[in-house]
Amino acid sequence: MKKIGLILFAILGIGMTVNAQESEKYDRREKFTVGFRLGANLSNVWDSEGEDFDADTKLGFAGGAFVGIPIGRYIGIQPEVLFSQKGFKASGTLLGTSYSYKKTTNWIDIPIQFQIKPLPFLTVLVGPQISFRVSERNEYTFGNNSSAQEEEFKNDNIRKNMLGISTGFDINIYHVVVSGRACWDLQSNRGDGTSSTPRYRNQFVQLTIGFKI
Repeated sequence: MKKIGLILFAILGIGMTVNAQESEKYDRREKFTVGFRLGANLSNVWDSEGEDFDADTKLGFAGGAFVGIPIGRYIGIQPEVLFSQKGFKASGTLLGTSYSYKKTTNWIDIPIQFQIKPLPFLTVLVGPQISFRVSERNEYTFGNNSSAQEEEFKNDNIRKNMLGISTGFDINIYHVVVSGRACWDLQSNRGDGTSSTPRYRNQFVQLTIGFKI
């Protein structure tokens, strides 16, 4: 996750260098904008109560639409609706046989972000995010055997709606926007704490490129 953070900061630095001289000619900070963006999530999970549960990061798709609503020149509101793949991977050895496990959870994320627009080419965003779980897929491999299972939330103790926080930046290059985000769940996946599923919260970084008008 630290490497991805460094990549996001590097992209931010490049975007600032490219846009610094020309940005004043294309200042859209006071205009209502609509756009879409596509890219990827690098997700993992963390345990909020220190339970011994380790996992590796997983790559997934992210994409959707957004609206920029100005409140003056330097601030605004940016709601978004995104399809977002999250999850994690795990692997190891059991009784001398290697195994792997991959969980993919599909969500509809709705971040409602506060915009800070210090420069024409840079928007800083932070705000709450509501997520709605759509489906999940679990893939198991044990030695030469493998299986995959689609689940539709038969476990009633797994939380289907999640509250989180999203923060990041948009680099505005004329009609193109390059976006970086970091997001965390504020709630555990267990609805009432009785599920046998390991307790965790989702966390992910997101990098997308989009177009706005």
